[in-house]
Amino acid sequence: MSHFIFAYHGGNRPDTPEEGAKVMAQWEAWFKEMGDAVVNPGNPVGMSKTVSGSGVTDDGGANPLSGFTIVSAGGIDAAVAMAKGCPMVADGSGTVEVAEIMEM
Repeated sequence: MSHFIFAYHGGNRPDTPEEGAKVMAQWEAWFKEMGDAVVNPGNPVGMSKTVSGSGVTDDGGANPLSGFTIVSAGGIDAAVAMAKGCPMVADGSGTVEVAEIMEM
């Protein structure tokens, strides 16, 4: 089994504590559905800065990272199948980038 990172882009921050609880319940249900495949549930992240040879972009760039999760799967197609259950994908508010974590 290989490890894959789910890099989240987009999504919406809840406006109320009640909405936040509802969103958290959706994420917890998805993690429970994936079971032991979840290696690290990760976290949301704050606004990023993009560093390049020409300078620093303060707005996170064209498609800023909004969070991450690490899962274990038999291959990228299996990891992609898991990512399709992400609450942000289901509600259309964001995307999940899936990439294998290469062992060095």
